[in-house]
This record gives sequence, structure tokens and C-alpha cells, in this order.
Amino acid sequence: MLRSIPILTVFLGLAILPSRGAEIFVSPQGLDSNPGTASQPFHSFLAAQLAARKLAVREPVRVTFADGIYYLPEAVHLTSQDSGITFAAAREGGAVISGGMEIKLKWQPYRDGIQKAVLSDAALQAIGGASIDQLYINGQRQRMARYPNARPGKAVFDTWDLGNAHSPDPADNPLDPARIARWSDPAGGYLHAMHPALWGDVHWLITGKKPDGTLALQGGWQNNRGSGMHRTFRYVENIFEELDAPGEWYYKTAEHTLYFEPEAGVDLATAKVEVVRLRTLVEADGAAQAPVRNVVLRGFIFRHAARTFMETREPLLRSDWRVYRGGALFFTGSEDCRIEDCTFDQLGGNSIFVNCYNRRLLISGCLIKDGGASGILFVGDPKAVRSPLFNYDQRRDYKTLDLTPGPLTNNYPAQCTVEDCLITHTGRFEKQTAGIQIAMSQGITVRHCSIYNVPRAGINIDEGTWGGHVIEYCDVFDTVEETGDHGSFNSWGRDRYWNPNTRTTAQAVAADPALPFLDAQTPNIIRYNRWRCDHGWDVDLDDGSTNYIITCNLLLNRGLKLREGYRRIVTNNVIVNCSLCPHVWFPNSGDVFAHNIVMGAYRPDEMTANIPPDGKWGLQIDYNLFTTSESDRTKFAKNGADAHSVVGNPEFIDPEHGNYDVKPGSPALTEIGFRNFPMNQFGVTKPELKAIAETPKLPGITRGIAQKTEPLYLWLGATVKDLGGDDFSAVGVAEGSPGVLVTEAPAGSQAAKEGLREGDFIQQCAGRPVANVAAFIRILKGKSNAPVPLIILRNQTEHANVTLPASTALPGKQSGGARAM
Repeated sequence: MLRSIPILTVFLGLAILPSRGAEIFVSPQGLDSNPGTASQPFHSFLAAQLAARKLAVREPVRVTFADGIYYLPEAVHLTSQDSGITFAAAREGGAVISGGMEIKLKWQPYRDGIQKAVLSDAALQAIGGASIDQLYINGQRQRMARYPNARPGKAVFDTWDLGNAHSPDPADNPLDPARIARWSDPAGGYLHAMHPALWGDVHWLITGKKPDGTLALQGGWQNNRGSGMHRTFRYVENIFEELDAPGEWYYKTAEHTLYFEPEAGVDLATAKVEVVRLRTLVEADGAAQAPVRNVVLRGFIFRHAARTFMETREPLLRSDWRVYRGGALFFTGSEDCRIEDCTFDQLGGNSIFVNCYNRRLLISGCLIKDGGASGILFVGDPKAVRSPLFNYDQRRDYKTLDLTPGPLTNNYPAQCTVEDCLITHTGRFEKQTAGIQIAMSQGITVRHCSIYNVPRAGINIDEGTWGGHVIEYCDVFDTVEETGDHGSFNSWGRDRYWNPNTRTTAQAVAADPALPFLDAQTPNIIRYNRWRCDHGWDVDLDDGSTNYIITCNLLLNRGLKLREGYRRIVTNNVIVNCSLCPHVWFPNSGDVFAHNIVMGAYRPDEMTANIPPDGKWGLQIDYNLFTTSESDRTKFAKNGADAHSVVGNPEFIDPEHGNYDVKPGSPALTEIGFRNFPMNQFGVTKPELKAIAETPKLPGITRGIAQKTEPLYLWLGATVKDLGGDDFSAVGVAEGSPGVLVTEAPAGSQAAKEGLREGDFIQQCAGRPVANVAAFIRILKGKSNAPVPLIILRNQTEHANVTLPASTALPGKQSGGARAM
């Protein structure tokens, strides 16, 4: 029976407001045979949508949803016919759009606190007889049976911390033969692992056991620079024998039986049990020729979308990433649409995917939490890119390069905005993700967002196509919690001008200085933000990132990294307890680092090979304030740096409470041209979000991070050393990797004549692994009467083989500050 009085009560506030256009009403207690009025609402989203389309041809339409859960039998498809329709919850957060279903179960004891229940024929029909992807008890997602188990307070796969990456506990190895032998039938389980260098994650479906007792696996394609699995960070799930902890569950498909060990205090007799059916909840399906226009989604909670980690296969442009082109909300071909005041709760994959042609989409006032993959992605069509390449190792033939600036088509997101959104705890299942990811797009603005507790970067710009992005007033911290070699902000610029061999790139750009800006046409602006990263850099502009303006940012911990790009203008930033980290700059880069406050000497890596003969870095590095010492200021004077910079106390107003503005009379104001910028406008401003948003831990002022300097050894006119600090990122290997780095190989040196270059990473010598310089010396001395073959990692992935004649393998002599070998 239709309960009209409660429905009228829910809609009463809206009914008395002046309305523009037609109104349609929906309620879980309604009927699709009703006329859709406040007193006789529709029951389903689809019925209301079809009715609204008939009215939208002549006037705007508002479809209002009463409180309750709307379980979708299939995804909502928006087309150009829906243009001008607003779909809104009557009360923000009151209406839930679900891609799942509730199932009624009769539980009975199994063993050791585990309960079991057989699914009814109705439930089996509703899920299509398929396996269950996710289980929710009283609105909270539960864990599949797994090994190793989750541990409170841990980050990586909820089991480890980054700090124990290189000291694996054998007892935690899910691939131990003895443990696999315990599993009667692991088919249907999953193996999850981090990338060996912690650049992301990889996943496999377990299809059974091989005759030798190891697992038969299918997958491993999720990372675009994949190379096996991390030796420590890996776990299995959906294995029945591993059901041994509260909150874990397992579904035996053949028996149609669900097994679950409830947490203390959970009464399964009264608990609400929900499972997932759909990957996508709402899909806008338009095109530039027939766009979905002026559709609004407002005030909903979106919940229950399937995990998609096994579908993450599409490579982005020479990125470390692969993506699944989909999400709970999937927008293609929209113009002037809005997603406002919505909550995206515990979704299995990407929350919002803005795909290909979209213009002026606004995402505002939203809370995105506990998602399986990325929060919001803007990803264009690779066919819109001129001369695209897709893998890091691919090389560009500059003779056949398309030299036309800009995109080939308009099939990409542009002029879209994300503002006043809180994004937290994303990447629960996929780690090569971001709070906000931008790829093959133009003019995306991210404003007043708070992003934290994510496995990788908070904001990631994948390449230079086609620039014009603005990141402002954001608060991004507690990032890179499960990965490595990234930053709270991370970017690449592996565009058509770029080659992994930096010398090749430098030569091409010297011949045609316009090359770096064919794709990165308009500057990306990063301003008025607060950044903190504890496992990388606060801001990391990696390979080839070009055409950036970085101004008025507060960096709280690990500084700013600039690698390889052109025209990065960095001014008026406060870098707390750290400094600029220049990596592998090109000659005549046009880079500027000026009017900044830094706390320590610059931290360069591989900076000698590509700079001009005069040794100068960039266009200008000057007029900065060092809080540490005169020696830090003058350390890189030979590189043309800091002739007019000063050393002194910046006289911060209240750093203990996050105000790094400087007092009147500060040398920052009087000597270097620094100007104060707002210190209280970072992150979300919407009251409901601001009330729950966290803020970063503020550091004490330590006046610079002490950086361990590895000793240098002179060898064949070159210098070599063990890896330390930022070297691992520069070389492109996991932290702690064994080997010896060639820091300099001057032209004319014996090392250069034998084929060695600066930045070469010697991994093997005479067929033996090289652990460090000491081991390298021992091997060389033992082979002093014979040729010595070397295996070298060059340009991060390119392996070079060099064979040294016996006469060149002898130890050299001590020279300068380097130690003799």
C-alpha cells in the first residue's frame, strides 16, 4: 500500500518553494504506475527519467528523490534527451543510488565463530548466479578471506608499513609452498602485489594449481612499467581456508553458501546484508555532435559499485599508469553538467570518470571516500594526440614527428572544474591511482579540495597534453602511503618531444626549441596550495614535465623536485625543512627558481651531463632566502646559483599553528622580494566538509633536513658511489637496490672511452651482482688480468653491456676529495 503521508512530509519543504519548470517526485515507497506527483511518486529512477524526458523538450525539469535506497537493476543512461533535467535528493545525503541489492539470509553456526547462510533462489536470480564481489554488513564493506590478514594501523595493503619493505617476514609469504598446499581449490582467488619499485600495483586471478603445487595465474597487466611483483608486499584473497579473522567472508559459488565471521557486537539476525551487482551506476552517453547538456546530479549518496582491478589494462601515454576506462559515474559527451553535494561511499573502482569529450563539467561540494581506485579522473582519447607513444621504452623518430601544435581532435575533457571536494582513503584495491588524475585534457581547474590518506599522489597530471590546468587553494597530505618515488603532487611530461635518453632529447630541442611546447601549450599553474608528503616529495615534477608556474605554495616536508622539463617558473614558495631537488636538467631549460624561502642547500642528482659548458643551471636561480648557512647559499655558485640570495631568519609569524607568513621587516620581504600569501584558505570551504576534514601534521622547524652524502670513489677518471637519498629515484630503481652509480664520466676520461656515462648504474661485474662499491672493488681486483664485462642500467630501463679491457680494470689513484679504488 502506498504510504502517502510520510512522502508528503518529506517533500513538504520543496513543495512550498517557488519552482521553475516541471517537478517530478520519486520514492522507494512509490509505484511506477503513479503519475510522479508529490503525493503519488514514482518508484524507480528509470520511470522518473522517462517521464522527465517528455517534459524536458519544452521546459527545465527537476526530479526529486525522497530519502531511501534506490537499488538499480541496471546503470542509469543519460543521453541528449535528458538535457535540462536536474536529479536531486530531497535532503542532501538522504537518497542512496545503489548498484547492489539487499539479500535476506538465515544464518547458522559453522565453526570457530564463523556463520554460514545459503542464498535463496530469488537472491541467486538477482545476482545472476555469479560470484559475489563485495559484501556489506550494516552499510560497511567487509574483507574477503585473505592472507596475510589485515593489521590495524598499517598502510600497504593494510598489512605492512613502507619502512619494512626490505625485511620480509617469511611467515607472511602467501606463495610459500606449504601454505598453498593447505588450499583445496584456490581457483577464483586473487594474488595482489606491489610493483618491485613501488610505482604501483599488479593483480592476478588464481585459476588453480599447477602440477608442481604452485599457483596458476592470469593477469599482471595493470602497471605500464611492470616487472614482476614486490618480494614483500603481496597477499592473496578469496581463499576459503584463509577465513580466520573477524570481518572476513567467503562465498562458495558451487554451494551458493556465504560464510562470514562477524565482528564482535554484530547481530546477523538483524543485520542488513548487501552485495554488489553493477560496475557503473550513472553513465552520460553523449558526443560532441549530440551532447548531454545541463544535467545536474545533486545531493545523492552513490554506493555499491564493483571492483575493476582486473580490467585495468589500458596504457596511458608513456605513463607508469594503466587505467580502467570506467567508474561509478562515467561521463562522456557532456556540456555544462554538474555533480553537486554528492557522497561517493565505498565504491569498488573509480568514483567519477570524465571520459573523452566533456566541456565545463562542474564537480563541487562532494565527499569521495573509501573508493577502490581513483577519486576523479579526466582522461581524453589517445587518438586526439599527435604522434602518441604508450610505453616508457618507446623511442621517437624526430624525422617523422608531427610538428603541428596542440590536439588532433576535440575528443578530450576541457574547461572542467573540481572545487570544494573532500577526497580521502581512495585506492583501497588499486594503488596506481590518485585522488584526482588528469590525462590528455586541457584547462582542468582543481580548487579548494582536501585530499589525504591515499596510496599514491593526491593529484597527478599524466603528461603535457594540453596544459592550462590550475591547481589552487588545495590541501594535499598523507599521500604516497603505499608506493614510492612520487609526491603529493606528481606529474610527467613524456610528450612527443621527450626521449628517455636525455641527450637525445636535449639535442632535438636544441635544433627546435618549440618541441617541448607542442603539447604543453599553456602553463599549468600550481598556486596557493599546502602540500605534505612523507615518502617522496611534496611536489614532484618528473620526467619531462614542462611549462609550469609554481607560486605561493606551502611545502611542509620533502621539498620540490624538478626533473628534465622546460620552463618551470618557481617563485614565492615556502619550503619547510627542505629545499629544491633538481634532477637531470636540460641545457637552456628556461627554469627559474627565485624569491623562495628554503631551509637547506639544494639537493641535486645527475645534474652534470646535460648542463651547458659554463655549468649554469636554468635561466635563473637567485633571490632566495636560506634559513640555514652561508655555505648552503654558496654551495652551487659554480652553477650560477644565488649570487643575490641571502641567509637569515625569515621571522615566520606563527609556524607552530601553520602560519608561515613573515613579519614586517623580514629579510624575505626586504631582500628577496618575497610576498606573503594566505595561510588559512587551504582545502574545503563547505561547512559540512570543513567540519570533518583533517589537516596535515605541522612540522617543527628543523632548519633543513640532514642528507647523508655517500663517499665518492675515483675510477678510470670517473667517480662512482653507492646509492643514497634521491639517487634511487634518479636511477629509477627501488630504494635499497644494490649497485654502483657513476656520478661523473668526463669526456676524455678512460671510463668515457670505454663507453660509460654519467648516471650509469652498474648492476653486474664479471657475471656477479654488484652489491655496493666495496663489492665492486673486490670483483675488479680479482679480475685484474682479464677483460671485465659490465651490465649497466641506463636511462632507467635501457640495459647496456660494456666490457673493460684488463688494463682498465685496475684500481685508479686518489684524486681530490674522491677516494681511490
